[in-house]
Amino acid sequence: MKDLSDLLRTLKEDPSFLSAVTRWEVIPETPGVYSDFPVLGRNRTLEPTLQEALEKRGISRLYSHQAESCIAADRGEDFVVVTPTASGKTLCYNLPVIDRLLRDPAAKALYLFPTKALSQDQQAELNGLVEGGNLPVKVSTYDGDTPSSLRVSARETGRIVISNPDMLHSGILPNHPKWIKFFSSLQFIVIDEIHIYRGVFGSHMTNLIRRLKRICEFYGSRPRFICCSATIGNPRELTEHILERPVKLIDRNGAPRGEKHLIMYNPPLVDAVQGIRKGITNEAQRLAVRFLREGIKTIVFARSRVRTELIASYINKSLANHFTDNGRIKVEAYRGGYLPGERRAIEKGLRDGHVHGVVSTNALELGIDIGGLDLAILSGIPGSVASSWQQAGRAGRRNSLSAAILIASVSPTDQYLVNHPEYFFSQNPESGYVDPDNIYILMDHLKCAVFELPLKNGESFGGPVDELLGYLEEEGVIRFTGDIWYWADRSYPSEQISLRSATTENVVIIDTTGGRHEVIGEMDKPSAKELIFENAVYLHRGEQFMVTRLDLENLKCHVEASQVNYYTDSVVKTDIKVLEEDREDRILGLKILTGDLLVRTQVAKFKKLKFQTHENLGYGEIFLPEEEMHTRGVLLCFDPEERAGAVFQGLDTDNQRRAIAALGTLVQNVAPLFLLCERRDLGVSERIRDPHTQWPTLYVYDNHPGGTGLADGFIDKLPAILHASRELIQRCPCGNGCPSCVGAQETAGDGNGRDHGPGFTGPDIMPGLKQAADTLLEKWLSGEADGLAERDEPWVPGKTSPGA
Repeated sequence: MKDLSDLLRTLKEDPSFLSAVTRWEVIPETPGVYSDFPVLGRNRTLEPTLQEALEKRGISRLYSHQAESCIAADRGEDFVVVTPTASGKTLCYNLPVIDRLLRDPAAKALYLFPTKALSQDQQAELNGLVEGGNLPVKVSTYDGDTPSSLRVSARETGRIVISNPDMLHSGILPNHPKWIKFFSSLQFIVIDEIHIYRGVFGSHMTNLIRRLKRICEFYGSRPRFICCSATIGNPRELTEHILERPVKLIDRNGAPRGEKHLIMYNPPLVDAVQGIRKGITNEAQRLAVRFLREGIKTIVFARSRVRTELIASYINKSLANHFTDNGRIKVEAYRGGYLPGERRAIEKGLRDGHVHGVVSTNALELGIDIGGLDLAILSGIPGSVASSWQQAGRAGRRNSLSAAILIASVSPTDQYLVNHPEYFFSQNPESGYVDPDNIYILMDHLKCAVFELPLKNGESFGGPVDELLGYLEEEGVIRFTGDIWYWADRSYPSEQISLRSATTENVVIIDTTGGRHEVIGEMDKPSAKELIFENAVYLHRGEQFMVTRLDLENLKCHVEASQVNYYTDSVVKTDIKVLEEDREDRILGLKILTGDLLVRTQVAKFKKLKFQTHENLGYGEIFLPEEEMHTRGVLLCFDPEERAGAVFQGLDTDNQRRAIAALGTLVQNVAPLFLLCERRDLGVSERIRDPHTQWPTLYVYDNHPGGTGLADGFIDKLPAILHASRELIQRCPCGNGCPSCVGAQETAGDGNGRDHGPGFTGPDIMPGLKQAADTLLEKWLSGEADGLAERDEPWVPGKTSPGA
């Protein structure tokens, strides 16, 4: 067998492989920067028993960022650690926390992780350190899977309690009297993967931290915060916004890093005339098998659950050999919907070497310990630079050679990136934003805060809230007595608020083959409609099942083992209906309607796609109710009686299609900077002739049930958003459009969640997007429509644009 360096050398000498490579970047090896166990305040070091436990694990000195973290914690500083994957961030919080708990027998710590998988992983890591050193520190997990018999023990005797934001929100804070002993002695709060908390989720998280700090203060504690983050554009700013206090940034990585090869790969053409390339599913399988056969531990990232199962299945079929037990190579799929025991077994297999390869959704993008992997294959380039680096970073132990192959799909964005690799390597990771004072989110958490502890008149909750409390009193949910606001409703407010704005209902998948009745997986309700409808093929860890019945009312799906030669893919239609208009504005010569929208998505039919070739074998009908979301939205109407509409009508038909498609992409790229949200928090849909307004219309709506105030805030920020969009086009050095401005020559229905709507019949590839958008915005914002002299107050570049 060859090692990775031999294989990479072979690939460099392979003309067929090199012909598809657009960039081969080599990141050189860097040595580690080490430190002795640090000298802390009063000339002391870490507790001797803790140092002994570390030395038993072969750790006789620390990386510089780990030592810096211990010193910052000893000084009582809040801090955030930002270093690459596999750089030992876990010890940055475990060392100072355990050191304090050993010195102070009453001290407690709370660890918050965004997923249960991370919680389980970190409990195993802590247990290894604590049990290996026989340290008197009890570690408890408190989440939705914790049996009631263990919850009391966690509250009463847990020194380190591991949980997640959802359980803190709905289970711990509303029941804080049961946690008196814990909160009164709480000295550290650890928040891992803090870059996850962006946009609406991050805005919820900031308010959750406000509530947590308020409870701690009530019980007389003032814990310090230790946070860890993947590489993003603004880690200190994001952390300070979430914690609402200054933090120290620790970002000088002291861990050694082996040489890393990043390869941008564009699958070969199979039809140059039509521009058809080999599919990324088969290419990922072919490349993975080539490395796995040589003993290279490999992870493949896929964009969806179905692709994850397909690639894993194709790899195992390619390796199939009854006489050698598949060459003694074990490859597993890993995705959401597996039972907890299955996920734990796969993670354990990766750590101990029993599993040699894994195909995963972005579920393994976070810092779960999956042992040493040598190669990462990205089947499709993720939607953000940060995610791309995070996935590529899952391969490579601290001192070993590693590689990542980024396979471009046929999507316009992927094709732009693979053909302009300098853009990818020069781009900074995306920044994260939160808006905790969003009126919708703030009101929800204000209810929870009053329920948990009465608020004194004039008390701050991120700022003055007396006016909001007065509104809640009018609603009848709180009352004002003796200069204090009290909860006055019978409801339990946190039960009605989802931090992630997602349903908590899961459909259980039951294997009924041969009279069995065995639960093999689960799936959230909206995804179930798209993936496990009746007659769908359900793929699970290399096995194939046919859905015989989907019972949404009782949240059950019955499946039976099958052996068909195809898999299924649903076709989802989206429709937007205006329920009520409650506001009309005219800004910059544009007519704007605001109101309530009904966004319907329906799985109308499904395709049968042949395994391996993926050719369409036919369609089937699906009879399921629509998924409906009531939300808030704005309609940007290009009424020809207004300046913007007159400019729009001055474009020819093709350029009208290009301009409205490009404007939709610009709005989705630029608006989050002003609204302090994530791109996914906004829905954008273009209508070249809208049935409601009868004009070309751009819909911008909150992509969360009930709305979160983003659409309403969009109106106030519209002038700045439009001027920043124009500036973005003018400053962007690309020729015909790129992911940073109008999109990479986006197609109609671009596969990125964008919906160009009925009536949008543009060609598959739309050259000239950038030019059409530039023409529209230049004439519109300069007031150059024929016969119209109306001008708005000029905008000064850079003054209102955080992206300027």
